[in-house]
Amino acid sequence: MATYAIGDIQGCYNDLRQLLNKINFKSDCDTLWLTGDLVNRGPKSLETLRFIKSLSDNAIVVLGNHDLHLLAIAYTTDIAGKKDTLDEILNATDRDELLSWLAHRPLIHVNNDINMSMVHAAIHPDWSIKKAQSLAAEVESVLQGNQHIDFYKNMYGNEPENWSDDLDGWSRLRHITNVFTRLRFCDQNHALALKYKCEPGSQPNNLLPWFSVENRISQNNSIVFGHWSTLILAKDIEYKNVYPLDTGCLWGGHLTAMRIDDGSFEKTALHCPQSSKPYI
Repeated sequence: MATYAIGDIQGCYNDLRQLLNKINFKSDCDTLWLTGDLVNRGPKSLETLRFIKSLSDNAIVVLGNHDLHLLAIAYTTDIAGKKDTLDEILNATDRDELLSWLAHRPLIHVNNDINMSMVHAAIHPDWSIKKAQSLAAEVESVLQGNQHIDFYKNMYGNEPENWSDDLDGWSRLRHITNVFTRLRFCDQNHALALKYKCEPGSQPNNLLPWFSVENRISQNNSIVFGHWSTLILAKDIEYKNVYPLDTGCLWGGHLTAMRIDDGSFEKTALHCPQSSKPYI
């Protein structure tokens, strides 16, 4: 039995199968941790979603921003963007079953036995793992309840930038969602700087990667995450007990798997890019 964590797939189904063959994944006994963004921008989002769902309990998935984007388009009047590749899912005969399954994925997965957690993008520097779980549950309950359509209508936007326990309503849920699915940089006061998507080292001087913030509460907890493909371009950055796994498969990089029990890595061959520059 083995457990592997894999970075953002984004519809690159052929690369996923290549990677699973390379690690000799056995669906009857091995487990996958998937960092979210299963779909969109790549060529085979429907095949990816169906396959991961078919793995049942052998696949542990957290929601990414592209997964939430799919749900928002499906359940509201939002129109897909020019670069979105979601039509096959939206028109599939098993659409409702797939979307319901996706909406019931969590924002964070925690394994206390090995002191390791998984999110798509980040954990706020001011949150413990226990607090992150509690806040994630607030969003998850809405996603899985009768207010989910209103949630999608209020999900988009960068405000509020600052976390406070006193936040309420859609502002509170939006901030929580942005942390788990979109965050890369924070300023010195731990405010979210969501418009910056560059590699570390090229951001304004007052910003830090979320995992480099001094006195981050979760720094003694191992955290697996995806989302930030340009991290692979960064040099001389100190990773403080975090494991970034989005290695840019979509735009010509690799799809990467980390074996949880020994920290070893495997990756696919370079992918034929969907665009001429890194998607961030």
